Amino acid sequence: MSVEVVAAVMMRDGKILIGQRKRSGRHPLKWEFPGGKVESGEDPRAALARELREELSLEAEIGEELDSYEVRYEDGFALRLHFFRVTRFQGEPRNLDFEQIVWERPERLAEYDFLEGDVRFISQLGQGAAGAE
Repeated sequence: MSVEVVAAVMMRDGKILIGQRKRSGRHPLKWEFPGGKVESGEDPRAALARELREELSLEAEIGEELDSYEVRYEDGFALRLHFFRVTRFQGEPRNLDFEQIVWERPERLAEYDFLEGDVRFISQLGQGAAGAE
């Protein structure tokens, strides 16, 4: 059984919030969407709301699932990745867990060095398949 991971697609003024992983952790300095692991017995939407509180100090409303697929990394680590639209959030994101956070236009996301698991979703965004406001 793979690990369940949730990711937030948060848009504001036509831009999406992304975060760069810390240089000291796993996959150092790779870019990703805010989110994290779903705890045992936890609802994926509730997990994402919790992660956004922990990583960005935000209260967010989690909307529909935009995509979901299996990812297996070279080291054998497997996960099921779920992307959710964040329909509303209050406050300004505070970086509590990343090297840096950036609001970026969807068409520019491919210029960043994203985690392997996020690349497929980003290519779909670039084609206008998901996540547009």
